Formats: sequence, structure tokens, C-alpha cells
Amino acid sequence: MGSKFQWHEQRTTTPDGVYRVLRTAILDGTVPPGEQLRETHIATDLGISRSPLREALTRLEEEGLVVKIPFKGSFVVEVSARDVAEIASIRMLVEPYAAELSAATLRGPERLRLKQTIEELYRATDTNDIPASIDAHLRFHRLFYEFSGNAALQALWNGWENKLRLYFAVDHPTYSDLHEIAVEHERLAELALAGDIDSFRQEMESQFHNALSGEEDLKAT
Repeated sequence: MGSKFQWHEQRTTTPDGVYRVLRTAILDGTVPPGEQLRETHIATDLGISRSPLREALTRLEEEGLVVKIPFKGSFVVEVSARDVAEIASIRMLVEPYAAELSAATLRGPERLRLKQTIEELYRATDTNDIPASIDAHLRFHRLFYEFSGNAALQALWNGWENKLRLYFAVDHPTYSDLHEIAVEHERLAELALAGDIDSFRQEMESQFHNALSGEEDLKAT
């Protein structure tokens, strides 16, 4: 028997409403990586027709959260430990550079945006809102790439984001205190704005080591 789907807001039959329900179920771990999203099951749970459901699944596929396999159905995408480790190894090399390039912009015209993103991360983690915390987490790191002025760096981030979103869906619930994610990222922001890129790199390495070690411990249990 698969996961039970339910409305967390006012019931609606629109594709956007169905998309939000499914997306939340994927990102909060209700539907784990690799699980099939059975249309009949979901339509019955939510009391909807197949049409908005299929539109929602197509949107999730475009976002990289779902893969459709011919003659089998739709499945939540799986991200391997190797995928995560390879992305982390490259990020530790290039993200400090992206932070260095973007620092002037984030200290100036986009400082409010950086501040708001950190505030959103605190709000989401303090209310244990996993999907919102993942969105804010990704938005925070995207700022460095977006304002680096380097198209190659931006392309790297765009290629990673969907895999990272699924990885964070596994990683965030492993924190005993989700609030610590916001604290860690506020620390990264302070180091980037101060221009202390060596310390930024060290902080990233420490955070990555703790996150990847936590995932290995989770798999071992």
C-alpha cells in the first residue's frame, strides 16, 4: 500500500493545487525516492479526476522531482549517494568563488534579498516546514551563483538544483534541530559579506561533512 495523499489546504481540483499536494508529499518524505505515484490511488485520495493530476505530474517531471517510465508509470526520482558526493566535491571548489564574485552585489543592492532569504529559512525551520525550508535553503545558495555574473557558474547550479532538492528532502529531516540549518547559513552569509572566503570555504566543508556523514549514518540504520 502506498502513501496516503490528503489536502493540507482548501480542496481544489486545479492542477496547481494538486501539484502543491504532491510536491509537499515528495519533499517532506511522505513519498520516498523511488516510490511510484499511482494515478488511481492519488485521484481517489484527493477526490479528483485524472486530468489535473496528469498536468501536476508533468510539472513535477519538468521540475526534476518525478520521472515517467513508459508502460510503468510515474516515480519519485532517486538521488544516489554518489550523485550527492560528486556535486558536493565540485561545490566546495566553486561556491566560494561564486560567493567572492557576488559579495559586492549582496553587500549592496541585493542585501535585502539575502536578508529576506535567511529570514524565510529561519521561519521555515522554526516551524518544521520541510518543503519551505528546502526552498529557502536552495534560494540562499542560488543567490551566490545568480549574482556572480558568471554564466558558467549559473549553469552549474541550474544543473544541480533538482538533485539537491531531492537530497535535502532526505537531509533536512535528519537534523535533531532544524533551526541549526538557518544558523549555519546565516554564518555563511556573514563570512561572504565580510569577504572572508577562506573561512567561508572551511564553513562549507564542515557543513558538507556533517550532512554527508548524517546521511551515511541514516543509511546504516
